[in-house]
Amino acid sequence: MQKIILVTLLMLVAVATKLNAQESDSISKTSEWYYRGSKPASYEMGPEENTEFSGQTVLKIKSIESKINGFGNIMKTVNSDLYRGKNLKMTAYVKSDKVKSWAGLWMRVDYYTAAVLAFDNMQNRAIKGTKDWEKYEIVLFVPKEATSISYGVLLDGIGQIWFKDVKLEVVDDAVPETGSVKGRKNKVVSFEKRAKVIAEQIKTIKDNQKNALKAEIEVIDKEVTKGIISKEKAEELKLKKAEECAANIETKVAIEEGKLSQLIQDKVDGKFEEEEIVRGRTKVILGINNDSIGKYSRELNVTGLKFYNGQEDKQNRQAKRTTTQLVFATGLNNVVTNGTASKSDFKYWGSHFYEWGLTYNSRILKNNNLLHAKYGFSVVYNNLRPTANRSFVVNDNQTNLELNPIPQEDSRFKNVNLVFPLHLELDFTKPKVKDGKTYFKSHESFRLGLGGFVGTNLKSKQYIDYDIDGYKTKEITKGSFNVDNFIYGLSGYLGYGATSFYLKYDLNPLFKNNAVKQNNVSLGLRFDFN
Repeated sequence: MQKIILVTLLMLVAVATKLNAQESDSISKTSEWYYRGSKPASYEMGPEENTEFSGQTVLKIKSIESKINGFGNIMKTVNSDLYRGKNLKMTAYVKSDKVKSWAGLWMRVDYYTAAVLAFDNMQNRAIKGTKDWEKYEIVLFVPKEATSISYGVLLDGIGQIWFKDVKLEVVDDAVPETGSVKGRKNKVVSFEKRAKVIAEQIKTIKDNQKNALKAEIEVIDKEVTKGIISKEKAEELKLKKAEECAANIETKVAIEEGKLSQLIQDKVDGKFEEEEIVRGRTKVILGINNDSIGKYSRELNVTGLKFYNGQEDKQNRQAKRTTTQLVFATGLNNVVTNGTASKSDFKYWGSHFYEWGLTYNSRILKNNNLLHAKYGFSVVYNNLRPTANRSFVVNDNQTNLELNPIPQEDSRFKNVNLVFPLHLELDFTKPKVKDGKTYFKSHESFRLGLGGFVGTNLKSKQYIDYDIDGYKTKEITKGSFNVDNFIYGLSGYLGYGATSFYLKYDLNPLFKNNAVKQNNVSLGLRFDFN
């Protein structure tokens, strides 16, 4: 009765929604080679037809672009039943030609898609340059909870490799593992995670079978439309396909339900080893920290206003296509008069600026780390200290620097601006590949930014300090001072990591109506806390 209901439901779903079968992201557990990688379109992958290798089964991976930030990969995935609890060795012969980055064999032991139990990709002993045929190997221990084993050969960057005679064999337990993630040291997968993954696998089985049935019914309907088969024959075929689909679901789901029942029974019997949870500490960081914080530790970066929950979270967030930075800059400030800042009316060392801001840094090309758009907002404080006991005096629409008849201890003119900068940034930080995944990080190498800014003046103030017969007084004057309210200019920076030399030049005049035009200019250091 249940089977009849399932067949009927499958028929109704398939007829009601005719959808083309979509390619699953997961790789079928077959003996076929699959062509994958982060940039598969940048490589020619498949059997080598060169007569040099006649009589041999040779596969190749060859770059077809002059520059590639990614890798090509030929792989297989097999069931782990025959290898659980054993040492598994993968061997293959590889030949390379002008491999600029690296290449290598790789093997990964998985618990469904929930956990990587063991992994090695030879990156710490990679194949580089041009080499003749040589035998390479990987050894991994396959834990008892493993569900699949994926293996293959990859090429990162440009060059070409050939490989042949790929072999898997069980070896003695005394043979040491080669992996960066070792199967014998793998932490047990928790009961909760296993139960959740088995439930997800049951759903995946049903969804895949339903999608396959929809596609087959679509083909049958097209044959009816073309007059190839009759409607009666089509209904007969649809019923047969639905019965086959129901039988496949029943068989495959029964296997997973058996695993789930055994898992629950082991839990009840106390046979299940609980996953050890290690509680880490929280590190408080000022500035930049490129060190790993560990799997279970946390990091609070005060200057970057970031909180990371473990190294994986930190790595993924720092490698996002758009990241945020807290910006602080400070340095010297002055004016350019008639095209020069020499013989300035303002003190070179006493006049300064500082800037606080938040920026967004977006990688322009998805798989290339060089070009970035950097944009955001900043509050800028520009200070000018006049020389020779002078201060600013407003005379109608003119703002003049005049000698003060009273001796001054200090005179300072401050403009506070809100600006919106935009820079095209060249970031030479190289992408990093970890566990077959490419991470595009920023602010870890030389950086060059060119652009400009627009904004508005928020306020202007003049501070004059007096010391008359031992009596100290401060005069603060707030007003427009005929300052140009529309701020715009050019800016650029050059540096390494988070620190840069920073140059800004206001294209708008400091005072909008003055006969002599003066433009603010700033030079200092800039810190981008990523």
